[in-house]
Amino acid sequence: MISSAPVMAMVAVRHSLVVRVTHWINLLVFLSLIVSGAAILLAHPRFYWGETGAFGSPALLELPLPLNLDQSGWGRSLHFLSAWVCVLNGSVYVLAGFISHRFGKENYTAPQRFTYLAVVFILFPLMIASGLAMSPAVMSALPFIVRMFGGHQSARTVHFFITDILVVFVVGHVVMVYLAGFRSRMRGMTTGREVPVKESL
Repeated sequence: MISSAPVMAMVAVRHSLVVRVTHWINLLVFLSLIVSGAAILLAHPRFYWGETGAFGSPALLELPLPLNLDQSGWGRSLHFLSAWVCVLNGSVYVLAGFISHRFGKENYTAPQRFTYLAVVFILFPLMIASGLAMSPAVMSALPFIVRMFGGHQSARTVHFFITDILVVFVVGHVVMVYLAGFRSRMRGMTTGREVPVKESL
């Protein structure tokens, strides 16, 4: 006789400790970068292409934002600190991924795998490089990084648009997590195990 009582299906560990820790650190750092980046942006909400750009000169893009010069000080300090934490955290994630061969056996669809790999190996490196290209110290020591983007202001513009793409990615990522089962996925990324699924026999 077949019972109709629900049974809890066994679920294997989904994420390693390194993946979970770096994931949550990256979330906090990303939020910090967005907030501090917004404070910096309000001090000059205009973008240019080339080496120079200032108020009064033609802009490639001008955002309809209120000018606020009072917030850029703490914003730059927090942005700088958060960026280096992001680099360190991302390096740990990538190194652990190569050691465990995780990137070659991700349990995602082809579009998902391509998107995640593009974020990790294309967008984040470009974000780091364009951020370095805006640093006067880096411009003096490694001018080729600035030339790679076509100038200081070009690097700033690229940095802004990559940020936009990453924000869209994060929103899409959260939506996908919600559609796939928010409680289960959150538990999987927190404890390593997803919520067991009830099955009827």
